[in-house]
Amino acid sequence: MAAVNLRPFHPLALPAAKTTASPNRLHLSAKARATGRSARLALLVCSASSPTTPAAPSSSSSSGETSGAAAAVARWAAWIPRAAVGGVSPEKVLRLISGAAATPICQFVDSPRTFLHSVDPRVKLVWLLALVVLPARSNIYMRFGLVACLALLSMWVLPNHVWKDQLGRVTLLSGIIFIMLGFGSDGAPSLVQTRTPPPSVLGVPNIPSSLSGYSYTIMKLGPLQFTRKGLSVASTSACLSFAIFQSASLCLTTTTPEQLASALWWFMIPLKLIGAPVPEIILTLLLSLRFINLVFDEVRNSALAIVTRRIDWKKLATMETIDIFFNYVQRIFKNIFDHAEQISKAMVARGYRGDPSKHKIYFLAESSFGIVDALSLLCLLAVMGLASFSERLV
Repeated sequence: MAAVNLRPFHPLALPAAKTTASPNRLHLSAKARATGRSARLALLVCSASSPTTPAAPSSSSSSGETSGAAAAVARWAAWIPRAAVGGVSPEKVLRLISGAAATPICQFVDSPRTFLHSVDPRVKLVWLLALVVLPARSNIYMRFGLVACLALLSMWVLPNHVWKDQLGRVTLLSGIIFIMLGFGSDGAPSLVQTRTPPPSVLGVPNIPSSLSGYSYTIMKLGPLQFTRKGLSVASTSACLSFAIFQSASLCLTTTTPEQLASALWWFMIPLKLIGAPVPEIILTLLLSLRFINLVFDEVRNSALAIVTRRIDWKKLATMETIDIFFNYVQRIFKNIFDHAEQISKAMVARGYRGDPSKHKIYFLAESSFGIVDALSLLCLLAVMGLASFSERLV
């Protein structure tokens, strides 16, 4: 038992009794029980002395616990990838960022010039709208068919280094969505039991099983299950995500910002009759498309600026590494705001005074409807008819 010594702390307290008892016993002065002002003003400080040393555990039990812990650590270390232990360094992360930003994402690529560059931007916007609606309104075969057609079109139109990077990222994102929704939408079994008694209790013969091999549950993975409902939801969401991202990337890669702005202006002209701020929307879109290149350039240049300094990351502490990354993000935003200020000064110098309706926007491109555009619309009508026909078959 720990010894507790009660000693008077205040100078007006009564002195403790002098005893020579064992230090492990509790000492209380007899005068401390007296009632008085001195006793009430006394402050007692409790200090616990170290207890006696406990008996050492047996060597067999300690060696068994040590070996068990070592075995558990070895098992967990075998499952941890080497890249997660020490393979991913801050320099590799910065190199990945600079490499990802070097690829033109949602940027116009003028060469090699393909037939998609000559398609009217208004037809491209109609195709974009159709690719948003079709995956959600068609069956599963039509969804995956649209995804395959978009992938093949991307490989045909875009350069090799562009489509490999874009298709890889979009496919990875769509695959993650497919797996999560496939096992998450209808994966957990229902905890609510049906209140209908079994057929044996009611005296009704059991319904014979289907001879065609139909099964609602497609696959089981532990407590989760992949059902037909999960397949429908997952395929719809994954294919819709792939179609939206890849079709928008194809449109932005083969169309200049001025052409997209002029096409959107053509579609939004009737909205001016109801007072919609069409000039403000078009000018905002044009500035946003122009600003995308600056953002990617700043991300890439700032990452390369840190990599070229050859920092010895192993000698830095964790907080110093985090501070470098915070400064990296701060530098990106600072440069972006500086570019925005320069753009605003350039617009003011060119006569812009904050009213887009009084400021003429030059699109530098005139849209023309040709044979390629007519063929594109015919293909769109054929795809929509095939989607409606396949919906009736299933």
